[in-house]
Amino acid sequence: MEKRSVQRVFVLDKNKQPLMPCHPARARELLKKGKAAVFRYHPFTIILKDREGGDTQPIQVKIDPGSKYTGVALVADFKRGKKVIWASVIYHRGHVIKKNLDTRRGVRRSRRNRKTRYRKPRFLNRKRKEGWLPPSLISRAENILTWVKRIRRFSPVTSISMELVRFDTQKLQNPEIKGVEYQRGTLYGYEVKEYLLEKWGRKCVYCGKENVPLEIEHIVPKSKGGSDRISNLTLACHECNQKKNNQSIDEFLANNPKKLNQIKARAKGPLKDVASVNATRWYLFNQLKKEGLPIEVGTGGQTKYNREMQNYSKKHWIDAACVGESGYNVQLEPDMQVLEITAMGHGMRRICFVDKYGFPKSYRPKERTYMGYKTGDIVLANVPKGKNKGIHIGRIAIRHRPSFLLNGVGDVHPKYLTLLQKNDGYGYQIF
Repeated sequence: MEKRSVQRVFVLDKNKQPLMPCHPARARELLKKGKAAVFRYHPFTIILKDREGGDTQPIQVKIDPGSKYTGVALVADFKRGKKVIWASVIYHRGHVIKKNLDTRRGVRRSRRNRKTRYRKPRFLNRKRKEGWLPPSLISRAENILTWVKRIRRFSPVTSISMELVRFDTQKLQNPEIKGVEYQRGTLYGYEVKEYLLEKWGRKCVYCGKENVPLEIEHIVPKSKGGSDRISNLTLACHECNQKKNNQSIDEFLANNPKKLNQIKARAKGPLKDVASVNATRWYLFNQLKKEGLPIEVGTGGQTKYNREMQNYSKKHWIDAACVGESGYNVQLEPDMQVLEITAMGHGMRRICFVDKYGFPKSYRPKERTYMGYKTGDIVLANVPKGKNKGIHIGRIAIRHRPSFLLNGVGDVHPKYLTLLQKNDGYGYQIF
């Protein structure tokens, strides 16, 4: 089995002030000698028992915000160059929030068609504040802000770098408005190509091939009056591009009207995920400014340029490391272990569950904790006997009786449990 590069361990001094992250082997040595104790399980953090202060190097937290995933990387500026020492991918739950809000709206609207109590309309007294964002988008931004603040508590961060815009619209608008050639420069083609890759799903629109070199292709050929507008560009593999040649898409797909209609509809459609990222970019930027650290910004095209110039693969955390001008010369291990962080939420505020007609069918218990534990806590279970005998680590689901459900194990008595980390609304996995 191929050995993977490990990420650094966060270190705190005895006053809980962040020190320079150390190698896992060094952390194991400190723990074994009793000079340190485990402070947090995810991300793994140790606290020194008798040390106060220490020398540190500049560390930059780099962020590649996304609609569904956000890459985060810590880059340390050593004498030998910049190196990624820790990385993670945050999985957002904006789509779950939107689905829940749609369900709630459907239940409330159904009341108006039944003989229930009269509820006065609220359409005249609703006013959204300036800069209002929907809850699904606020959730994405707040996840990122939460982890920037946590990382600052565990490591001596000196600056922040983030991808402010997914695409440089100035490099996209000129061809759309004036019909002229794209702006030339160092990033020529990278903004447009990355936009098309996101829009068309990173595969050939004609044959559906993935993981092959893709070429920019004109839906209406320039020889037949086609323009360089973004709405007239798509992606195709080399074989399909050569086969289509200077035919119009109507001629090329005359025998496949279904595919023809799909491509035409998608060419005019907006890029939903990019729109959601662009909607929150200034909110996120203004909130990060409140941290009081220098902030570097970059575009998605610049990120791709830095990544390809260094021959790195396409991964969310690698994109984060390559953000901005500082991402041009960054050392990293492509097979590095990465912490996968999944936003789970903190439960629901509803007091009862309803059926499809909107009538209550069950109620939630008032007490959310039992015997000092809460659903979602990470625990160490040392079971001395029975079918679940052994040492296990996982999350628990409490019951209001001395028999908890341990993830992947089964029923475990609370007396065999040791709390490692309280539920903080996130799930963790190292991959």
